[in-house]
Amino acid sequence: MRALIAAAIGLAAAFALVLTMSAIGAPAGKTSPEPLLTTVPKHP
Repeated sequence: MRALIAAAIGLAAAFALVLTMSAIGAPAGKTSPEPLLTTVPKHP
């Protein structure tokens, strides 16, 4: 019985965390002004 109560509490906590994160929303993303390096530099 204790395991069932612990599982229910854990499930409720996880559900509350998901609802909180979805209510806050995604952070505003920004792109980097510098391009990514796609080639390996020459070795000396």
